[in-house]
Amino acid sequence: MSEQIARSVPAALEPRRRLPVGDLRSGFLVSLIALPLSLGIALASGFPPVAGVLTAIVGGILGGLLGGAPLTIKGPAAGLIVIAVGAVHDLGAGDAVAGYRRALAAGAVAALVQIVFALVRAAGIGVAMSPSVVHGMLAAIGVIIIAKQAHVVLGVKPSAETPLGLLAEIPHSVAHANPLILVIGAAALVILFGMPFIRARWRTVVPAPLVVLLVAVPIGLWLHLDRPHDYHFAAADFHLGPEFLVRLPGSLLDAVTLPDFAQVFSGTSVQYIAMFALIGTIESTLTVLAVDSMNPGGRPADLNRDLFAIGAGNLAVALVGGLPMISEIVRSKANLDAGARSRWSNVCHGAILLLCVALVPGLVQTIPLAALAAMLVYTGFRLAAPREFAHVGRIGWDQLALFLTTLVVTLATDLLIGVAAGLALKIVLHLLRGVPVPAFVPRLRVLRDGDVLRVRIPGAAVFPALLPLRRAIARAGSGVREVVVDVREVAVVDHTFLARLDQLGKELPGADLRVEGLDGLDPVSAHPHSLRRRRRP
Repeated sequence: MSEQIARSVPAALEPRRRLPVGDLRSGFLVSLIALPLSLGIALASGFPPVAGVLTAIVGGILGGLLGGAPLTIKGPAAGLIVIAVGAVHDLGAGDAVAGYRRALAAGAVAALVQIVFALVRAAGIGVAMSPSVVHGMLAAIGVIIIAKQAHVVLGVKPSAETPLGLLAEIPHSVAHANPLILVIGAAALVILFGMPFIRARWRTVVPAPLVVLLVAVPIGLWLHLDRPHDYHFAAADFHLGPEFLVRLPGSLLDAVTLPDFAQVFSGTSVQYIAMFALIGTIESTLTVLAVDSMNPGGRPADLNRDLFAIGAGNLAVALVGGLPMISEIVRSKANLDAGARSRWSNVCHGAILLLCVALVPGLVQTIPLAALAAMLVYTGFRLAAPREFAHVGRIGWDQLALFLTTLVVTLATDLLIGVAAGLALKIVLHLLRGVPVPAFVPRLRVLRDGDVLRVRIPGAAVFPALLPLRRAIARAGSGVREVVVDVREVAVVDHTFLARLDQLGKELPGADLRVEGLDGLDPVSAHPHSLRRRRRP
């Protein structure tokens, strides 16, 4: 299996005769989005700002050349902020620098785990994850991001450290906001929330983060944030200074920080290794599948080869001081919308970021932190938008229970426990519905009849059946013209199974995927992907 990965990697390095103009344009536009977001994500993660840019550079160039999903942008993402900042805090025990270096060590080991996942062809693990648990996890991440970054938008340093404590402290920070910093943050939020409502043609080619910078940087220069000074407003004194701006080292070589492996096998470190590896793999897999669905005419991505590239990229950035990377959905969609046609758009975006940081670091250091925080607040709001609650509720009460359990437990504890709680509840609900225990270790019956592949699922078509089903479809090869999934003998077909079938079908181009037996099951709601149960006699 490792030979398959090794053979696939050189193919990514084959030179192209000409760089398509669309890839150069899309790479440039994505770099405009990636620069401020990478800086902001790094700051929110407890890493130096340049660490996020290092990750975007390596993710673009190395991930673009080696990856199996050419149009998917790799780099730092909001989904890993909670893990990264937790690692810095817990591993450092009050020493931010030590925590940062120990978090790098955890990231390096997690990268090796991801490479192993790719070599044993286990990238599809994300396919079997419950969408409701994943959405609950992302909503919790969104709430935590808002809880942390709202104070930066207000120009106030909070005293609380836990997500719930930070949320509770927001009213106090509003009452004690630094007015001029709030002007920058509020202007950025108005732009980010307002631009989607603008129908002018220019909005489709000018990314909102760029507009934020075009407004926030001049305001910061006008306020002279580069030098410390005080001002009086509404019978109170406030301070302005360089601490409200992005700070970068003198050169990229100065940014290199080596990991500290002294505690890499401690219980706390192993916990974060598991979270970096598992959550990063799941998020990347789901992003790649989502990008495939946005580009139906393209060739389906090779999930294992792409995970190998992510693992290799994460190992590289961990050894020089960068954030962990994943395949990122917002930048990937922007890449598609800008007309990307090949992996060279990803490489161009990384190269442009490298030139920007290497040649004009002074310009980057005029960016106000409040503007970056506003971008993260907007990202957090999109992850935890009220429509997500409504969407999950329409699928069924069970999915809403999974969503809310994952969300609440994550906010009260941590990400790994929250996801585990959601999955545990899912298993309990299945057992209560009569799903037999052997269904959680399924043995599918696969029959090939000419160009028709028939897969019969015994007991229950629940999420563990997805991985062997996907393997059966992949082994069938290109000679199959129809895949029939037979669920006539099952007691339950769960939401995860139905939600992923369409994506599984896309991994076999030129074939139709059909489900037999659904008409004998009762859905729990009107949603097409709601859980279905066998009718009682």
